Amino acid sequence: MKIRYLVLIVIVLSISSVFIGVSNIAPWDIFNLSADQLEILMISRIPRLISILIAGMSMSICGLIMQQLSRNKFVSPTTAGTLDSARLGVLVALMVFTSASPMQKMLVSFLFALIGTFVFMKILEKIKLKDAIFIPLVGLMFGNIISSLATFFAYKNDLIQNMSSWMQGDFSMIMSGNYELMYASIPILIIAYLFANKFTIAGMGEDFSKNLGLNYRQVVNIGLIIVALVTASVVLTVGVIPFLGLIIPNIVTIYQGDHLKKSLLHTALLGAVFVLACDMIGRLIIYPYEIPISLTVGVIGSGIFIYLLLRRKKYGL
Repeated sequence: MKIRYLVLIVIVLSISSVFIGVSNIAPWDIFNLSADQLEILMISRIPRLISILIAGMSMSICGLIMQQLSRNKFVSPTTAGTLDSARLGVLVALMVFTSASPMQKMLVSFLFALIGTFVFMKILEKIKLKDAIFIPLVGLMFGNIISSLATFFAYKNDLIQNMSSWMQGDFSMIMSGNYELMYASIPILIIAYLFANKFTIAGMGEDFSKNLGLNYRQVVNIGLIIVALVTASVVLTVGVIPFLGLIIPNIVTIYQGDHLKKSLLHTALLGAVFVLACDMIGRLIIYPYEIPISLTVGVIGSGIFIYLLLRRKKYGL
């Protein structure tokens, strides 16, 4: 799919998203908005749209980077313990800093996400069996161990309700003033684009990278830092969005190939399209109520994931 078609779809879905909600705002009202309608747009609808676009783009790119560095098409923040580690970091921040600011929560969450991802990559190096399916299963088990620890400490410190809010991705509570932390993902994604060629070389293996004069360990560490920072900002603002970083890069790989820099923009745009579509489905299917984005993405994403597993040989995944 060409870039211009993806851009057009993003624009159409974005405009449609702004006009979906309990409060009735029609497209033809845009030039004659009442004070209440303008307030709804500026405080709720537009911040929600921005957060959807940033979350969709950033988590998809994180999955692409992780798959490139691990050389496994089924590795992502969902299947590497990154999301679970970030959530554990938020919980620790709530336990240690009882009145933690969003920046403190993000820093602690980032630290835990980075450590969790680094540990998974180390486990990956030690595993002799490099089967494409075996690796993400190890990551899921690793993530479940971290999630169990988080649940234990949440029960012990009477924070289980707080932790539950980080488990369920939801855009319904996004409003002006509580989503701006996600802007931190934008410069990080620019850095990811600048390092895209190096990530591609690193994905060919340590020995090959060193023969080309690349500082392999430094590039891998930069990639892990990018993934951890973006994951922390998204989890802290929106919550957990499963499978996003897993399925979008795989779909792009099928028609675009493995070169990271060529795939980066396609991955970002398709991620935004997917999250926008899932969010709109969640808002319309039981209107005027809505289904959390983690549920719609989880159901649709898991179906696509199973399909990719069944057809992996055909697509070379």
